[in-house]
Amino acid sequence: MREAEIPVVLEPLGRTVYVLEKTKILEAAVRAGALLNTPCGGQGTCGKCRVRVVKNACPPNEAERAAFSAEELAEGMRLACQSRICGPTTIEIPRASVIGAAYQILGAESETTADEINPAVRKQFLTLTPPSREHAAPDLERLEEVLGNFKSDLSLLAELPRRLRAWSFSGTAVLADHRLIDFEEGDTRTQCFSVAFDIGTTTLVGVLLDLNDGRERATTSRLNPQTTFGDDVLSRILHAREQPDGLKDLHDAIVAEVNGMIDELIEQAGVAREHVYEATFAGNTTMQQLLLGLDPAALGEVPFVPVARRGVLVEANELELNIHPRGRAYAFPVIGGFVGGDTVAGLVATEAADTDAPAMLVDIGTNGEIVLCHDGQILAASTAAGPAFEGARIHHGMRAAAGAIEKVLLDGDVRLNVIGDMPPIGICGSALIDVVAELLRIGVVIREGLLLGDDLMPEHIPEAIRRRVRQEGNGTVFVLAERHESGTEESIVLTQRDIRELQLATGAIRAGISILLQRAGLKVSDLERVYIAGGFGNFIRRSNAQRIGLLPSDLPHEKMAFVGNASLAGAWAAAVSQKARAHAEEIARHAQHVDLSLDPAFQMEFAEAMFFPETVAPT
Repeated sequence: MREAEIPVVLEPLGRTVYVLEKTKILEAAVRAGALLNTPCGGQGTCGKCRVRVVKNACPPNEAERAAFSAEELAEGMRLACQSRICGPTTIEIPRASVIGAAYQILGAESETTADEINPAVRKQFLTLTPPSREHAAPDLERLEEVLGNFKSDLSLLAELPRRLRAWSFSGTAVLADHRLIDFEEGDTRTQCFSVAFDIGTTTLVGVLLDLNDGRERATTSRLNPQTTFGDDVLSRILHAREQPDGLKDLHDAIVAEVNGMIDELIEQAGVAREHVYEATFAGNTTMQQLLLGLDPAALGEVPFVPVARRGVLVEANELELNIHPRGRAYAFPVIGGFVGGDTVAGLVATEAADTDAPAMLVDIGTNGEIVLCHDGQILAASTAAGPAFEGARIHHGMRAAAGAIEKVLLDGDVRLNVIGDMPPIGICGSALIDVVAELLRIGVVIREGLLLGDDLMPEHIPEAIRRRVRQEGNGTVFVLAERHESGTEESIVLTQRDIRELQLATGAIRAGISILLQRAGLKVSDLERVYIAGGFGNFIRRSNAQRIGLLPSDLPHEKMAFVGNASLAGAWAAAVSQKARAHAEEIARHAQHVDLSLDPAFQMEFAEAMFFPETVAPT
């Protein structure tokens, strides 16, 4: 049953989301794309997720009264992890409340330092003394006297003498990685941009960045068009290897979509294409090689060898990217096998590898990557989780877009939160986790993953829930939205096969976590921090993720940190900071790739992880 949803405006993002009454502000913020700092795991004890409720503030609870003065409470100051939505609300999010790590580079006022905004692309306005008989140095030498040593392309050299003299030896030099890529008329220093992309197996996300301050100017996301050639990396590797133009098909598809996203980004921001000088990309090993046009065949056979470990820096026109004609493109370094640039980017974004305390990064997507950082070691592995979390292979699955059921509660009947406050047309990853966790909680789904029919259900199941379990086609389904409630004129249902796909996905990740902990001689309780990354859905509820076994049941909530699309955050960081880019290269060199398929204990761990946990330890 879809309930009336409440509009919440979040500033300075300028975004509106729709949520159920009594939803926490933290969840509304995440749905709007703002990841708030919650080192206490949302327990209300650290006071880091401070926001100001401009309109319709709920009464403060005890934790908030301890965190704020009476004057601050009267002004609407609240803790996002504690305060709930009581009615149509406007909320201001201080920049200091945004999650740290790589986001420090992205603009948190309290933590950013000037040298952190240090992109590989820089502009310098200059005025040279015109040549004379007394000083007849060549044009390039005159520029080097001001700019330092650099390289240049023949195409620019052909234009440079005319431009210098037409503009009275004054203009703006554009350098990228110590290469002069342009000399522009006038002072164009304020117009300096880059694009950063997360190249996911299922979805693509891109941002346009102002390289003067590191901030986002526009954002967009799309489905990866390569899904038409297969929804996992192995099927795409097979297509590239076996079809005459297979590699070209896959390369052309992704480049065309990236160019379409660039067109959208510059239109959103009103930016000239020739002022976009660089593109950074983070994706798994296969996705990056397909983007670069590199044959992925060796990734489809043991020992799963990539073309290169270090990052790849190329001319953007080699990839036919529609940015500045002499712009640059940077693809992240990889760790090995299927542990690719997205994982390295996540480590840069979270700083998980920069602490002495045991920490783990779990990136949940079509390919689930797990990294354990402990005692100077970085152990990294990849598991074939499958695309269930992003809506693929789910009967009514879809990505987190308008019309997707994003949240499910069972409270006597079904309560739904739909993105965009409209009739539902499908279910995204976060809601898939919710509904299975809720059905496990009340006993309609059992540990083995079986969705019970009416004759096998416990007696305490409410009648409204019982009526939603039906026989359709060849199996049992659970109805989330009736035909007359949906936007597709058909019922939105969870099937027995959907539950099976979720078991496969969660089992693979859970088994990978167990293997890495065993390798390091650690227990879950030894972990000081677990960073949960992944762009699927809008928000994973901790308890539900633990109930289905996606995250260890005995991991306290305060040790979990949701960091959203850490792959994109890392690509963003590499665009605005040479230090971040160098750190990425260092991580890739130092990390040890763990091939789970060669570990004799993995299959046993995976088989056991296919069962949902019996109980969840209190947190």
